Amino acid sequence: MMRLLALSAFLAFVIDQASKWLAFSVLRVGERGRVDVFDPFLVFRPGMNQGINFGLFADGSPGLRITLILIAVALCAVLTFWAKRSFTRPIAFVSAGLIVGGALANAWDRVMHPGVLDFINMSCCGLNNPYLFNLADVFIFAGAAGLILFTGDENKNAA
Repeated sequence: MMRLLALSAFLAFVIDQASKWLAFSVLRVGERGRVDVFDPFLVFRPGMNQGINFGLFADGSPGLRITLILIAVALCAVLTFWAKRSFTRPIAFVSAGLIVGGALANAWDRVMHPGVLDFINMSCCGLNNPYLFNLADVFIFAGAAGLILFTGDENKNAA
């Protein structure tokens, strides 16, 4: 079962990094400033998040950058240990892997850049969403939802 965690983490990491390479190197979203994929629902814009969610605590200090990298790696280790000791369902291992892969992809961004590369913007129905995210964020969110839904007492979750 740990292979499922490792495989899903690897795929999440690779897919996220490939999407960032495509957005910034092939589509040149950083140079162009905006790429309308399906405006206004899906727009690519360049972003660099030096803080945590929604740019909170983004002071750009090297100390914060190193701290966030270390926290990401530590949380991935704790999650992997928890999965190995407690999980029984394959979907829980995949969910944990999505979180690990997404967190490590964002940590890798912090190693290679001043912060996390974001480029996806989605708006709808007359509401202009100012926030950007990336596929690692999507994987982390999906993995967290999976852990909420698919860990714990299997009989209780089946109801």
